[in-house]
Amino acid sequence: MAEDVPFVELMRRVRAGDQAAALELHAVYGEQLQRIVRVRLTLPAMRRQFDSLDICQSVFADFFVRAALGQYDLRSPAELMKLLATMARNRLFHHAQRQRADRRDLRRVEAGPIEDFGLRGADATPSRIISARDLLDCVHERLSAEERTLVECRRSGQTWEQIAAATGRGADAVRKQYERAINRVSAELKLEEIDE
Repeated sequence: MAEDVPFVELMRRVRAGDQAAALELHAVYGEQLQRIVRVRLTLPAMRRQFDSLDICQSVFADFFVRAALGQYDLRSPAELMKLLATMARNRLFHHAQRQRADRRDLRRVEAGPIEDFGLRGADATPSRIISARDLLDCVHERLSAEERTLVECRRSGQTWEQIAAATGRGADAVRKQYERAINRVSAELKLEEIDE
């Protein structure tokens, strides 16, 4: 598959923590993701409970943290949109499951006056989402020294084979250790529920 060179460069900058690159990525793909989420919010009761913008911001926040940790190796806009759509679908599924687990009957939730809703102001902007430096610092604090080394190698763009050669281990073993560490820290910090 041919690489989209400008896209790969944009992703490299996002991985390096460049906020301008993150804003650019959000500006280009944010509206498309929001349309995908709106299409998936088919039930009126779900629409009353969840706003597509909130779901998208949550997905982008999670994406930018994980991208800065070097988790993704995306080579085209199609791969990015597939990943973001999957993350959004999982986020919606998670929220719906929580509602059911709490035994909430969404059919009985009624819309109230606009004054009763906690509307988000200027603080819910893309710049707030991507200023996840504090969150990234929390992630780094929870990683062991060996896990931090793996994260830094991935952030610098090294392949699993290169990291494996440097550590004397297999590429799959290194990749699995990395994934387990990221998943563990994500669960500890509740990145899946970042907007709740």
